[in-house]
Amino acid sequence: MARQTSGVTLQQLYYFIEVAAEGSITAAAEILFVAQPTMSAAMKDLETRVGRSLLLRSARGVSLTTDGVEFLGYARQVVEQVALLEQRYLGRPPLRRLLGVSTQHYSFAVDAFVRMVRGTEASEYEFSLRETRTWDIIEDVRTLRSELGILYRNDFNRNVIDKLLRDSGLIFRPLFLAEPHIFISRKNPLAKKDRATLADLANLPRLTFDQGNNNSFYFAEEILSTLSSKREIRVSDRATIFNLMIGLNGYTISTGIISDDLDPEIVAVPLNVDEEIEIGWIGHSAIPLTEQGQRYLSEVRAVVADFGVELVG
Repeated sequence: MARQTSGVTLQQLYYFIEVAAEGSITAAAEILFVAQPTMSAAMKDLETRVGRSLLLRSARGVSLTTDGVEFLGYARQVVEQVALLEQRYLGRPPLRRLLGVSTQHYSFAVDAFVRMVRGTEASEYEFSLRETRTWDIIEDVRTLRSELGILYRNDFNRNVIDKLLRDSGLIFRPLFLAEPHIFISRKNPLAKKDRATLADLANLPRLTFDQGNNNSFYFAEEILSTLSSKREIRVSDRATIFNLMIGLNGYTISTGIISDDLDPEIVAVPLNVDEEIEIGWIGHSAIPLTEQGQRYLSEVRAVVADFGVELVG
């Protein structure tokens, strides 16, 4: 006779992952072709078995509690390992690949994402890439909307960013150090210079990414955010900022890593300032990355290495 167990079932993990992804028990039930009462009962039974509240229920749907966020990370790990076992020993097709990445506006992050998607072995996948605001990146990873985030630190914002990450149960892991560069149009006169100075930029429009309600200097994507500028334009996406570089001879300050394939009209010129940009990825301190998350970071490192930038660690 099979031994009775009060443990969590694999089916409950599948259900829970889908509920978390949809933010709705009803929507998850429809996707999995399960009756809504059955799905609801399965979630309540799961919470009873683990002895913790995993979901916050409201008229608008469900969201994860702090325990639910941590549980989701482990549930994904278990499901992924089961799929690898079935693929190897039962001849099952590869698992439908899932990964969410949130990032500041870096072309190398997009380039790496393209490489990852092209190299995936799965016949089915669901990936997301969000170029978004600094605060939203941290919130996306905290709530596991994204598995990992890409952002920068320097001496100015380090204490604020690190405290916010600690309070969110997240950790920053460095990828590389970059010398500050200005991104400008190839037609900009500064494009011919070996190095640019702050004086060179005095009369050019400074282009920065808008940070919305959290538009603090500490959350700016660009270093030297506290320096005054006579001409300032805030934008919300990378395509717009590149168009303004070309149309208005504007500039922004970033890492110097830019893909000719993705951004052929933009060049990077070193900026003569005593600063460094530390790029890294953030994730949950207690939750290991999935295999797909590790693959993405491998592609990020490969893209960066192609530019001759030395990796950290």
